[in-house]
Amino acid sequence: MNTYKLTLIAMLASLAVAGRMALAHLPNIQPVTAIIIIAGFWLGPSAGVLIALLTAFVSNVLLGMGIWTIWQIIAWSLIGIIAGLLGKVWPKLPVWALSIYGFISGMFFGIILSLTMRASGQPFWAYYMAGLPMDINHAIANTAFVLVLSPILGTLFQRYEKRNAITKVS
Repeated sequence: MNTYKLTLIAMLASLAVAGRMALAHLPNIQPVTAIIIIAGFWLGPSAGVLIALLTAFVSNVLLGMGIWTIWQIIAWSLIGIIAGLLGKVWPKLPVWALSIYGFISGMFFGIILSLTMRASGQPFWAYYMAGLPMDINHAIANTAFVLVLSPILGTLFQRYEKRNAITKVS
């Protein structure tokens, strides 16, 4: 991985952190998952994992660190890996299909985070059902953010791919 790719990944992670901080007052509406999906799709699975790790760590230093940070890293990393695999298998995937993946990812993220309660000995289903409205907010926000950010970031990735010979990160 060259310096340019690392810089691009750091920039996308900082964009995700800034978006999470700017929208922290809204219930589970944040661009983090969408940025991880788009970056994973265009740059490969390892880029999605690196952005997930950086974003979760840096934003939780500011918002509050806890056991959920590990679960956020796991959930966002899995989402980034799957997005990267989608980008390798279907590189011409339409934006609407990627936004459907964003919706599914929001629900998946909620399930993974609800497992934190199960891991600590608490009842899973009660916690999950209580958080379901927040998961739906996250899923809808992901759909909207992917629809809005994908054309913008996709154009930038295509432009820089030509200019700087970006290849998908494995």
